[in-house]
Amino acid sequence: MREVSRVRSTKRKPFERNPKLKGPIGKEQIRRKKLNPHYVAGFIDGEGSFSISIGKHKTTKSGFDVRPEFEIEVRKDDQVILERILVTIGCGKIFDCSYDRYGWYPHAKYKITSNKDMREYLFPFLDACPLQAKNLESYKLFKKIVLMMLQKKHLTKKGLEEIRRVRDKMRTLGKKARTYGNR
Repeated sequence: MREVSRVRSTKRKPFERNPKLKGPIGKEQIRRKKLNPHYVAGFIDGEGSFSISIGKHKTTKSGFDVRPEFEIEVRKDDQVILERILVTIGCGKIFDCSYDRYGWYPHAKYKITSNKDMREYLFPFLDACPLQAKNLESYKLFKKIVLMMLQKKHLTKKGLEEIRRVRDKMRTLGKKARTYGNR
């Protein structure tokens, strides 16, 4: 058998990262070509996830914290597509996910957690290139909650209850997607 020599590649890395910055990868660290926005909308329809977490919080007046989150997770060897989605939408961060304890391949996760970034980047993007499949209804409910939060409605008891009702509708949509009838 012929031995293959291991030569270090001189090509640019998949993204340019400022060595002084630690943590997740952000837009300012990536130099990738944008994708067709309709392709990204289809990708989000199939792989995207909209979620709202409500948890107890000691320092808030209501005693609860509402955290909206948009994410897409893929295997690490597909991270390039997440980088291009980040550049196309214009905001978000990419995180490395290790699932060694499960014996899975490493993953990469693209996330947007800032309400302002959602309002200024994600929502205009998805309104211009609307989702066409299962995630459309989840997106509408998710957007409603984030806009309520930007109006500070989550800080009132009545507003928090309305957010819970809308979030529960989102959850039922997710459960319907996992129900396959009498199989």
